[in-house]
Amino acid sequence: MIKNYIKIAWRNLKRNKAYAAISVIGLALGIACGILIFTLITYHLSFDNFHKNPDRVFRMYTEWHDDGIGRSQGVPQPLGKTFRSDFTLAEKTARVINFRNNLITITKGNDVKKFREESGVVFTEPQYFDILNFPLLKGDKKTVLVRPGEAIITEKIAHKYFGSDNAIGKVIRLDNKVNFTITGILKDLPPNTDRKQEIYVSYGNMDEYTDKGREDNWGGVYSGSEAFTRLKPNVSVAQANAAMALIVKKHYTGRDLKVWMFKLQPLNDIHFNADLDGYADKKYLWALFFIGVFLIITACVNFVNLATAQALNRAKEIGIRKVLGSLPHQLFWQFIAETALITLAAVVIAVGLSYAALPAINHLFESEMQFDKGQLLLFIIFVSIVVVFLSGSYPGLVLARFQPILALKSKLSQKHIGGFSLRRILVVTQFSISQVLIIGAIIIVSQLNYSQTADLGFNKDAVVLLPIPQNDKMKLSTMRNRINQVQGVEKVSYCYRPPASQSNNSTDIYYNNRAESEHWGINTKQGDENFLSTFGIKLVAGRNFFPADSTREFLVNETFVKKLNLKPQDVIGKTISIDGKSIKAPIVGVVKDFYNYSFHTEISPICIMPDYRGYSTCAVKINMLHAKSSLASLERIWNETFPEELYSYEFLDDSIRKFYEMDKIQLKLVEAFAGIAILIGCLGLYGLVSFMAVRKTKEIGVRKVLGANIQHVLWLFGKEFTKLLLIAFVIAAPLAWWAMHNYLQDFKYRITIGPGIFLVSILSTFIIAAITVGYRSIIAALANPVKSLRSE
Repeated sequence: MIKNYIKIAWRNLKRNKAYAAISVIGLALGIACGILIFTLITYHLSFDNFHKNPDRVFRMYTEWHDDGIGRSQGVPQPLGKTFRSDFTLAEKTARVINFRNNLITITKGNDVKKFREESGVVFTEPQYFDILNFPLLKGDKKTVLVRPGEAIITEKIAHKYFGSDNAIGKVIRLDNKVNFTITGILKDLPPNTDRKQEIYVSYGNMDEYTDKGREDNWGGVYSGSEAFTRLKPNVSVAQANAAMALIVKKHYTGRDLKVWMFKLQPLNDIHFNADLDGYADKKYLWALFFIGVFLIITACVNFVNLATAQALNRAKEIGIRKVLGSLPHQLFWQFIAETALITLAAVVIAVGLSYAALPAINHLFESEMQFDKGQLLLFIIFVSIVVVFLSGSYPGLVLARFQPILALKSKLSQKHIGGFSLRRILVVTQFSISQVLIIGAIIIVSQLNYSQTADLGFNKDAVVLLPIPQNDKMKLSTMRNRINQVQGVEKVSYCYRPPASQSNNSTDIYYNNRAESEHWGINTKQGDENFLSTFGIKLVAGRNFFPADSTREFLVNETFVKKLNLKPQDVIGKTISIDGKSIKAPIVGVVKDFYNYSFHTEISPICIMPDYRGYSTCAVKINMLHAKSSLASLERIWNETFPEELYSYEFLDDSIRKFYEMDKIQLKLVEAFAGIAILIGCLGLYGLVSFMAVRKTKEIGVRKVLGANIQHVLWLFGKEFTKLLLIAFVIAAPLAWWAMHNYLQDFKYRITIGPGIFLVSILSTFIIAAITVGYRSIIAALANPVKSLRSE
């Protein structure tokens, strides 16, 4: 019986090639999107789930309760050590300090190799590798990183640095400051981990590498200073949080007792918590999930549309089958067999499309996703069963209910094949989904354009950023003089970072000798006297500070003044103290507000101060007409100033674009899925117009005999689709507004959702629909009325 079903189904599909092809393409596109979205979601859900006892592994984080609630994945450097020594709640606790963009130098005789490691280097306590499961291939796990001067690296880094040579015992030099001997080789990190660093060095060298005061500093938080712990089996998170509250009582006084809090973050939350530098917010994964479901539903709706539109063509076939004894359930399963064949072909094509698209998805996300064949097979089986019965059940029931006498006499009406209203509902559903995605894409594009073209409060164009690896006053002075002589160079400034940067320092602030610090922190920016002119930052009160090597004067921004409920002139001459009152100086000027983060974050209170010890960037404003020669001269001067370092540079506008990388990824995904939804929707429209053309064959013939022209006939189709698209728009507009209003809440500075966005959406949809139905409508309108009136 099953063999017979399949044989007949194959014959029917061969006889209706256009119907079969359109159905297969629609389902293949929907299923391919489902496969890719399923792979993307399972990949992100798998992050760091391979560690032992992951439910007992936590990362400590800092929470401030002051002027609002602030959070950081970083903690004061002594926190992990204190938790480990003062309490017995954990099996293991380890501190790790991450630094990025480090220079690694390897010397072999006269041969010197330099490598810039963007993912950075981690100063690591040895217990870290007991907490997290990163297997050691070479070396003794019991002694690795216990002594100062040791390093362990991954297989990939070992091959990069030493080729086929044995890396054990080799020496690497970090940032021309500290030497480390490699004592272990780690297995390459899996792609589904947020721990991207591949070079780990002894924590005991921290004081040698950076400020010695960090180990006892409870007042500062560096985002790269993290602490991990694995609790004992019978210890709850509440117990551990209570213990850390006791640490606050021990090491803080006064108002800080209420401001500072330390808590535990579960390992499986690290990848998803945006407040703590997580990569993928779960709400976006849910959005992707629903987009995938909607696309598969859209493909199924398209199939139902096409299948029921074909029902009239099969009326006599069904009538003859019933007369010859076929039962309704046999006819139902016959159509299910046809649907299964179409779905099977669609699945094969969908798998091929998925494998072809996966490299592009990996490139977009900078990931290394691969298909898990077991999971993929289960997903395909599940989706295939759902699609077969979701798509095939209704058309199968419609065909099975045909009355044989009416079918044989060609007297079936639209109510016998499910009615035209159902197909209207299906088309409205398809285009509602499409218009939601179109509106979403337009709003994301508009917000990104606003983020990149709005006035940032400073000039980001034609500014080259060069790193400063050493804070040597003589070298910096000489390099500045030489750069100023380069053709095309307009301004030069030394600073910690440009005005808007992903790397920022915040500290407490005491205004005008007040006994207590303010209830908010201040963002500190070291910059010389040319900082304002190089970046085009404007003064609104007072003056610029005088040239100096250390902080003797401050500039503050308008937000600082607003926080104090004062006017710009009121703060001129007043003193402020920062960094635990270690730096104190008067305010000499107030600058116009500028964005120091992305548009996702509010403008902070800012102070700008000279201090050559904090300079890590040389900002050079150039004339782009001389860009090529200027860049070559800058490279030569830099290499002659720092011959032991590795040269690199970046344009400021490129640096700012990195703020919105995830938004660009979201845009590309929405654009792609919107395009696919529109294409599937167009196939559904084509099915509906085909059904209308069959149903209205005689009506069109009568109208043409009575003098109707082509325009009148086309309007028969046009007015129907105009109504449906308008209904779809009425449904889609509020849904899209709600979804995108929530999306824009992630931006502190954002566009408004105006009527123009919805107008563009509906116009684009009408144009696409007109192109889709135009061809089939014109064929119906141009048909010979004599043949139309003779049709059965």
